[in-house]
Amino acid sequence: MSLQVVSFSINGAQRAVPVSAQASLLTVLRNDLCLNSPKYGCGLGECGACTVLVDGVAARACVIPAVHAGGRAITTLEGLGSPGTLHPVQQGFIDEQAAQCGYCLSGMIMMTAALLARKPDPTDEEIRRELSGNLCRCGTHLEILKAVRRAAELMRNAGEACS
Repeated sequence: MSLQVVSFSINGAQRAVPVSAQASLLTVLRNDLCLNSPKYGCGLGECGACTVLVDGVAARACVIPAVHAGGRAITTLEGLGSPGTLHPVQQGFIDEQAAQCGYCLSGMIMMTAALLARKPDPTDEEIRRELSGNLCRCGTHLEILKAVRRAAELMRNAGEACS
């Protein structure tokens, strides 16, 4: 099997990883870089468990060939915040206790971060539409909606504090 070295920024750090042409970005993130927040769910880009940010845009890592990630900035949940300084979206999900099993959580948080970066004050309908492609089997939909609203509030408050 022939390997190709792919260089990209992962959570702010430059990395070069030898990958096969068949390897998905998800496989490289989990198996080669030990970043376990993106989960393998369906393998078809349908469930959202593998969502990461690619150049700031939410993307399904299970269907992106790793060789196509070259030169891109990839952000996983591990790079969104840190234990000492949580991203407002992470804090919003904690504040609203919007997790049950946690399998969808990383994808939900990453989709929310992308949404709020584009649209700081989304309506409930916009939130539902944005997250509709992320499957939650535990039924925490109402808590997730509250968490997104809380994250938007935290981000607005952080912006006001800097003004």
